[in-house]
Amino acid sequence: MTDNAKLGLEILGHTALLRIQNPPANTWDEESLTLLEKTVQSLNENREIYALVITGSGDRFFSAGADLNLFADGDKARARKMARVFGRAFETLSQFRGVSIAAINGYAMGGGLECALACDIRIAETQAQLALPEATVGLLPCAGGTQNLPWLVGEGWAKRMILCGERISAEKAEKIGLVEECVATGEALPSALALAEKVAKQSPSSVSACKKLIMSARTNPMQQALPVEREYFVDLFDTEDQKEGVNAFLEKRKAEWKNA
Repeated sequence: MTDNAKLGLEILGHTALLRIQNPPANTWDEESLTLLEKTVQSLNENREIYALVITGSGDRFFSAGADLNLFADGDKARARKMARVFGRAFETLSQFRGVSIAAINGYAMGGGLECALACDIRIAETQAQLALPEATVGLLPCAGGTQNLPWLVGEGWAKRMILCGERISAEKAEKIGLVEECVATGEALPSALALAEKVAKQSPSSVSACKKLIMSARTNPMQQALPVEREYFVDLFDTEDQKEGVNAFLEKRKAEWKNA
């Protein structure tokens, strides 16, 4: 797979690095969203990829979200199509088999923040600003924003950001749980890649199973999920990684994962 003008892909060991590269504000459009969906699906098929890091090109924007020129004429058919394209792309991102990390290197607005919300972990630089300002222009977050944000930060802060249009700093985002870490300017990508290296030390088979269980906590009662957790534990004994992991520990050596 090669770079597209609007979405760059680089493979670094067991990590896939995606760059949103649609200057000047790294906005999303149908082409780049469709490419994101297809790229993540392809990465899911690559058993050598354990983590995915997504960041913005340049030093000012992670992503400013949708290109509002798409909606200026009030065309409902186009709006419905774009809402579906946004939804498919970010839902596919959220269902990535491994660990996804957003390296927020600047403004993350609207669909840009929704992209980060679809990731498992978010690292933001101190100068970053985060917002879901769609209601300011007569729209609403339609790519998971109204659902993912309150899950992370609670109803109150979700309402402040969505209903009041409040823009928050990276430091505030860390305090309310919107991002897991706030780092110095220029450090989001190195920090995300370092975290991805930690992922590579984990059994990818275990990580995939654990992620499914964690995500299921959003919709399933605990009493329903606990028996499933135990079954997933037993299912891991069908994998090569389980045998390799336990024996590598007992033999005091580094595990060689097969993702199988």
